Amino acid sequence: QLQLVESGGGLVQPGGSLRLSCAASGFTLDYYAIGWFRQAPGKERERVSCISSSDGSTYYADSVKGRFTISRDNAKNTVYLQMNSLEPEDTAIYYCTAVKGPWCRGNVPTNYDYWGQGTQVTVSS
Repeated sequence: QLQLVESGGGLVQPGGSLRLSCAASGFTLDYYAIGWFRQAPGKERERVSCISSSDGSTYYADSVKGRFTISRDNAKNTVYLQMNSLEPEDTAIYYCTAVKGPWCRGNVPTNYDYWGQGTQVTVSS
């Protein structure tokens, strides 16, 4: 069974940091581009970051550029999202997603094949 499992969410104060993990089981991430999306209450799901499977090239939404870093460890079959300088506006459920092939598939969630169950990130004092 192909599965993605996110972990690492939680409650953090503004300015704090969290590292999200996305672990795959049932398939190897080597051949998949991996994205992180988030969805806040009443808002559409938006792509935050993505990393290719071909050359490790990365994408970041303007709202997180310079604060978030995506990375992958194929040996551990895991992708990470390091989130620094967190802001209340970052509060959302964060989902990891995978699409087979070398490249990320843009901002449209339906372009991605597999999704995790999500992990809640709350930034509040």
